Formats: sequence, C-alpha cells, structure tokens
Amino acid sequence: MATLLNLSDSNRSVLSDQSVSSRISNRSLRIAEKERRKNEADDPFVLALKYFSEVEAGTPVIGNDELENHLVQVENVAFSKGLSPEALSVMLEFAMSLRMGSSPCARVLKCLLPASVVPQEAVVRAVVWLTVGKIPISTQVLFVKWVLTVFDMIDAKDKLRAIYGFIFSFVTNENLCPFICHLLYLLTRKESVRVFRVRKLLELQAKMGRQPYLLHLLSLYKVFCPELVTLSIPSRMRSGFKNHISPWKSALIGVQKRNGLQIASSISLAFAVKDKTASRKRKHGHLELPALSAVTNKEPQAAQDSSRKLVPLVQIQSFTQLLENMHRIELPAQMGSLLGSSLALQYLDCVQDESALLRLNFWLGYALHEEFLFCSDGGANKDPEEALQFLNRLLSAQHFLQEGFPSSDAFLYKFLNVWDGSLLRPQILGLLSNIPVIPSSQIGTLLFEPLMQLFFTSSLFFKCGLIECLNHMLLKWLTWHSVYALEDDLDISLNSHTSVNITLSGFKDSVMELVHFVGRLASVGLQLEGCHALLLSFILDFYETVCDTFLKFGLPLVVMPPPGVFYPAFFATDPVNVDRLAFIMHRYKVNLTSAKSQEKVTEQAFHISRQTFREFNSYQVFMVNCLWNSNMCYPETDALLSEELLEKSGVPQYRTCFDLIHHPALMSYALDFHQKCWPGRKDIDLNSIKQSKPWSWYLEYLFTQGFEGLKDFLQNNISRRVMAGDATQMHEFDSAQKKTQPLVS
Repeated sequence: MATLLNLSDSNRSVLSDQSVSSRISNRSLRIAEKERRKNEADDPFVLALKYFSEVEAGTPVIGNDELENHLVQVENVAFSKGLSPEALSVMLEFAMSLRMGSSPCARVLKCLLPASVVPQEAVVRAVVWLTVGKIPISTQVLFVKWVLTVFDMIDAKDKLRAIYGFIFSFVTNENLCPFICHLLYLLTRKESVRVFRVRKLLELQAKMGRQPYLLHLLSLYKVFCPELVTLSIPSRMRSGFKNHISPWKSALIGVQKRNGLQIASSISLAFAVKDKTASRKRKHGHLELPALSAVTNKEPQAAQDSSRKLVPLVQIQSFTQLLENMHRIELPAQMGSLLGSSLALQYLDCVQDESALLRLNFWLGYALHEEFLFCSDGGANKDPEEALQFLNRLLSAQHFLQEGFPSSDAFLYKFLNVWDGSLLRPQILGLLSNIPVIPSSQIGTLLFEPLMQLFFTSSLFFKCGLIECLNHMLLKWLTWHSVYALEDDLDISLNSHTSVNITLSGFKDSVMELVHFVGRLASVGLQLEGCHALLLSFILDFYETVCDTFLKFGLPLVVMPPPGVFYPAFFATDPVNVDRLAFIMHRYKVNLTSAKSQEKVTEQAFHISRQTFREFNSYQVFMVNCLWNSNMCYPETDALLSEELLEKSGVPQYRTCFDLIHHPALMSYALDFHQKCWPGRKDIDLNSIKQSKPWSWYLEYLFTQGFEGLKDFLQNNISRRVMAGDATQMHEFDSAQKKTQPLVS
C-alpha cells in the first residue's frame, strides 16, 4: 500500500511538471505571435497589401499619394524577392476588379512576379473578371500574357481546365485570339476537343486566313480526334507560337536566381525579350536542361478513384515502377527535363503520348532557334561548353529513341544555310545523320545545296566527316525501310510521330538522289584533295552500304558508283582501298545476279535498267583485264588511251602496269613473295611469278595477307581451272567470254 502511494505521488509530480512546462511553452508562443503581429503591423509591405485588399471601389487615383506609396512598396518587394501566393492573390484581385479604375491595372500586372507558385484560384477569379468588369482590351492582352508566362508555376490546372469552354469563348476577340489559342494549346486534353469548337476555329480561319496560332491549335485537336478535324495540316509549320514581348521574363529570372530556385525552362521559353537595340544579343538561357520535377510543389493528391491517382514522373525510380504506373504518369511542367532522364525517354517511347511529344518539340524547337539561329555570334560562342553538353544530351536522347525530333530537323534545315562547318561539327553532323527520309522534290533545297557549298569550301577532315554522316543517314533510312516497310509496299510512315506518308517509289527516289549526290561530292572531292587515301576510305564505306541495298536491306534498287570514284579507287596506291573496291564489285555482282534471278521467277521483282548493267559490266571487265589479263588497254573500257600516247610516256610494258603483280598497291607484296620464293637470286624478275606453280603460290600468299575482297572478286569472276593454270597463257583467253561472263540486262 505504501508503495502504491509513493507511485501516485510520483505521477502527480510528473504531471505537475509537464503542466508547468506546457504553460511556459504556450506563453512563449503567445509572446512570439504578438511580436510577429507587431512587426507585421509596422511592415510597410503588409500595410500595402492590407490597403489593396480593403480599398473601396471608386477611390480616386489622381493625387492619391497613399496609393502611390503602397504601390511602390509592392513593386520593390516584387522585383527584389517576388510575391508570395497570398500577395499575388490580393494584387491580382485588386487589378482585375478595377476598384480604382483601369489606370493602375497595367502597372500592377507588370509587378506580379511570383516567388514560388501562383494560386490557381486567383487565376480563375481573374479570368472571370474579364467579362464582369470593363477592362480595356490592352489590359486583357497583358493579363493573358502574364498567365502564359507563369503557366508552369500555377500550382494546379484542374480548375482552369474546368472553365476551358469559358476561356475558349474569347477566341472570337481578334486581339486576344493569338494568346487565347496559346493558352488553350497548353490546357487542351482529349475531352476538350468538341465538334462545335473545331467548327468555330475553322470559321475563324476562313475569316482571318491560315494564321499559325489557329493551325497549331487545330493540329493538336487533330492529334486527339483526327476524325473531327479533316483539315490538311502542313507537315512543316513554324515551331510553336509567335514570341511576344514579355515585361516579366528578365525580372522573373532575376528573382528566382536570388531566391536560389530552379529557373522554369518554360518561363524562359514562353516569350522572348525583344530589345530593338540588341535583339540579336541574347544570353544563353535555354541550353541548360531543367531538373526533372513534379508539376507542382504539392504532394500528389488522389482523385475520386484512388486507382486513377496520378504519379509524378519524378517519383519513378525504376523501370518496374514505370511499367506499373504507365497509364497514371503525370508529366513534368518543364518538358525539357525529359531529355535528361532515361526513364522519361522510356515512357515517351512506350506510350507515344502525342501531347507530350508536341510540348517537347515546342520547347526544343524554341531553344535551338533562339540559341543558334537568332544570335549575332552564331550561337554557342559565349558558352561553348554549355552548348556542347546540350547537343550531346539531345543526340543521346535521339539515339535512345532511335529517331530524331521534328523540331531539330526543322532547325537543321535553317541552320545549314548559316553554318560555317566548324562550330560544334561532330554534334551538328550527328543530328544531321538522324534526319528522316526527305521527299526527293525537297531534298535538294533543304540538304544538298547548303551541304555542297560547305563541302567544296571546307577542309579534308570536314569532307570525310560529311561523307561519314551521309553514310549513317543512308544506313538509318535503309534500316528503317527493312524494319517498318509494309508488306504491300504501298504506304510507308516516315516516323512514328508524324502522319506524313511516302510511297515506296518515293522512298526509292529519295535514296537514289542521296546516292547520286554523294557520288558527285566524292568525284569532285577526290580531285580537289588529290585522291587522298583517307577521303577515299570514307567514300568506299558509303559504297559498301550502297552495294548491298537489295540483299541486305530489301530495297529494290541498285546504283553504281560514278567513274570519278571507281577509277581513283582502282588506281590507288593503298592496297586496303583496292581490296575494298574488289569486295564492293563482288557484292554488286551478287546483288544484281540475285535481283535478275528473282525477276525471272517472281512477279513482284523490280526492273533493273540497262544502263546499270552496262556500267557494272564495264567496271568488271576493266578490273579483270587489268588485274588478271595484264591488259589495261582493253578496247571496250571507258579509260581507253591511245597507243601512241602510252608509248610516248616511256613506261615499259605499260599494258601490265596494273596486274596483280605490278599494281602499285600490290608490288610490295610481289617483291616480298619473290624474295621468299627465290632467296638466292640477286636480280629481280617479277615476271617469273607468272609461271604455273609460283603463280598459284602467289595467289595463296595474297589471300593470306587479308585480301578477302580480292579473293571473293577473283573466285567469283575467274574459273578455278584458269586460276590454277599457267599464268603465261592467260593472254590467250578473252576475259569477257572465257573467264568472266558479264551480266546481260
């Protein structure tokens, strides 16, 4: 019993101590609260907000010093550290309600710089005020511009989308229409597209003409409901909406930097500051990819159905989580951040979200145009490292998706006309290689003309880089054809994100134009660079792709290299290039033979022109006569020189100068073989190799040195009996009739 009494006393003591501590804590909180209220009462900014929230309608403006003092106080805070959500609500309500008339309205709107987020409720109330009060049209335009500028800082969009129809009603106002279309573009979801809205936009277009802002909104409607929009949308429109002067952009960037916040990329991209005195001297503010973040700073809220709760993409940490939440992903406000996340790119690739791709293309197109096309310094000169990282990240994203972005393609078509060929060369050529198939009617203007000027006025290394780039472009075109072409060969979609189609014949025309263009560049380039071995190597890389278009990629097309490529490659002093030319000719013969055999047995085989067969036969007979028959002056060759001219050259045995023994690229191997075969001889007689046994040994020796191309070419064109025979009797055979049979068309 005594023990229980002691415990009870102890408990009462503890409770008493806790009560005293609680009273002290509450007293401290009350004192702190009183101190805070006192400070707020003395704070001129708080007094200013109180004034604007309580000012009565009809209060005069002219001569009102109190209004001026409070407005200056709000401006100072806004331009130094930004306005809190509560302050924004108060000032926006004051401006749009016109309590003191319309004169201070524009000034108030220009100082609405948010420090963190913008309350959605305040924006909705302001939109409603557009029809309640008699707001001047210039102020209405200014307000909608402000909404577009801070759009991605609005803490939620559900209530704005709920009044989508109310906002849409303003499209009939000619002054507001461009900005309302932009706002609707950002708010549109599939459920927003209705027949009467499509009809209204078409009526406006008939009245105002094909305005870009109407076409962009209609294009988005067509993405969501193609059955409602029958209008033909141009495949290449100017990127995004027109940039207008924004009085908030520079100040907002400064506020967010001082607050240590991530600058919203979309804020930078919503408008461009256009100063007439320095409109081309812009700072690079778009090349840094924003961090992946949620649309708002709030925790994700569940919808009415918990199974429909949106999951911010930033919360996805693994591919498994991405698969589990694939149809509940909430995209970030800053679409540029998708380029920096592999999971985000996986989402784009799997879901094919057209609205997300449109937003990303809008952001990307604006960034590329602003930083590389609209800068007096040519772009990226002020901070080349930032530009380099940006383009590398863009290239990485394109390689991940295995296709380019339409906005980057449109940028390249313009940039090639002003590019010097040296600025960020690897990155630009990398982007160029990702360009999808271009119709043959446009490829000359968009690509060939600017590239030809750059090729002929640039260094050897640029020529090599461009040929390699065009080879990669052709490889991607052919790979795309072999994977995605339809079985009936009627319509082929250019890529998964556009509705542009191209027929098989149109695709063949584009490929043929590209191959012929590279042939012209290669022929002239080899002359300019003295048949440089490095350039020739890149050119032969390209024709290794071209020679297998039929068997390897399933494209019914065969295009031979021009004489300006074939003969420099054959007469090259580099044995590797000669061997590669032999391999290319071997693959041409295999492809042509296969195509000709299919032409006889199937109805769907394509027809090969007689000119193609004539070119191939001419090249093949020339190579066999030079390498095997030791007769360079075959009468039917294109490179026929007069006997008198060759005799005047003073070259002994000029007919045999390019056979397998005396060819400049192979003579070192012949000398090495002669020394190994007759080590005791002091005099060198290379003709002794043409005896029966030494000749077969010499061929085996060449084949063991890695000349796989020569091996395939000779075995495919020369019978085994002749190859094993006495080489001294070869001149008695006619190569075109007894050793190699040319293909006949």
